[in-house]
Amino acid sequence: MNATKPRHLLEVTDLTSSELARVLDLAQRTDLPKPLAGKGVALIFEKPSNRTRHSMEMAVVQLGGHPIYTRGEEVGIGVREPVGDVTRVMAGYHAVLAARVFNHEVVEAMAAVSPVPVVNMLSDRAHPLQALADVMTMQQRHGELAGQNIAYVGDFNNVARSLAEACVLLGANVKLGCPPGYCAPEAELDRLNGLGAGQVSQTHRPAEAVGGAIAVHTDTWTSMGQEAEKAARVKDFEGFIVDRAMMAAASPGAGFYHCMPAYRGYEVAADVIDGSQSHVIAQAHNRMHSARGLLAFLMGVE
Repeated sequence: MNATKPRHLLEVTDLTSSELARVLDLAQRTDLPKPLAGKGVALIFEKPSNRTRHSMEMAVVQLGGHPIYTRGEEVGIGVREPVGDVTRVMAGYHAVLAARVFNHEVVEAMAAVSPVPVVNMLSDRAHPLQALADVMTMQQRHGELAGQNIAYVGDFNNVARSLAEACVLLGANVKLGCPPGYCAPEAELDRLNGLGAGQVSQTHRPAEAVGGAIAVHTDTWTSMGQEAEKAARVKDFEGFIVDRAMMAAASPGAGFYHCMPAYRGYEVAADVIDGSQSHVIAQAHNRMHSARGLLAFLMGVE
């Protein structure tokens, strides 16, 4: 690992296909060394989170490190202090800087000046840590993903983008079922289709998207910061709830996945998310394991 040029994870595509596979292998290991022993990891949260905070703190602890949770208002990135100043100062205390932010440009600015790895814990563009847990859980439940069909129903947002990237890098095909006005731009589809062996396509018909899929993913229709759009979004997403009928259109034995928090009766029916096809709790737990694998990778564990 080149100490003068740290590896960052701002998007899934900061990893190659083989590196992504390596991170997932490390995530499964129970005999990892303690590369963070005696070291700190800064966890900066402009946006609150249940799974992200707990999974990252425990991943750091399991690698021997000391996580320090910091709320966005305590730092005031770009308001109280410039991004560069915050980053350079914190890098003198910590082995890794991780941030959950509103604007992706913040983590990009951090990575541009940081002498230690920067990890994007969520931005408006990407949610790479969620995607790592997604593909890890699907591998555990369905085996190798190469050549398999994965469905995502809902808004083409940061979660969908990172999921599609991870799947394509692992050779899986992704079918997006998005309402009109909430689809991936054609240029984005072209980019995704150039990443790896898998292919990405999209349709306005959710039942078509899930056809033949071994896994059906969705996300809340109204993410944090979009509360004012809720009424309009509920109307626009009519017919996109993942219910028993939609799951029946997927491959036999298909699993249901959701990054959570989930809103039963909106994007998913209660009897689906709480039913036997749902893997959302294992998916949430794998946030910790996949984060541990990523941190181990960034710290040079072989």
